Amino acid sequence: MKKTFFFVSGWFCLIMAYIGVVTPGIPFSIFLVGAAYCFARSSKKMEDWIYNHRHFGPFLINWENKRVFPQKAKYMMIAVMLSSLLIMYFTVPIKGVIYSGICMLLVAVWAWRYPASTEEWQRRKDGGEKIGWLK
Repeated sequence: MKKTFFFVSGWFCLIMAYIGVVTPGIPFSIFLVGAAYCFARSSKKMEDWIYNHRHFGPFLINWENKRVFPQKAKYMMIAVMLSSLLIMYFTVPIKGVIYSGICMLLVAVWAWRYPASTEEWQRRKDGGEKIGWLK
């Protein structure tokens, strides 16, 4: 039963990650990490597939091993957030735009704290600096 729950949750997260790649306002990274987590607990075949995926695999491996959040992904995240806020500005009450903007700002600050490449990760590690928020 537990294995089935994680397998279904993994597929849900994977579908949301694919949607998040092409849809403004929906993040792909958190769903991708969630899918990897769920598949690791339910299906070795799907876990291997997602880690060997042409686009998702390198992101997951770098995130899992070194907490690297690629620079390109950071810029895309900011662009998607700004476009989402612009659309919301014309479609929802201003209070919703402000609250959403604050949440998006916090997510952006969180993401920019992580290294953008393995080289930056190595430099931080060698210099004794924090890799992200806690380490």
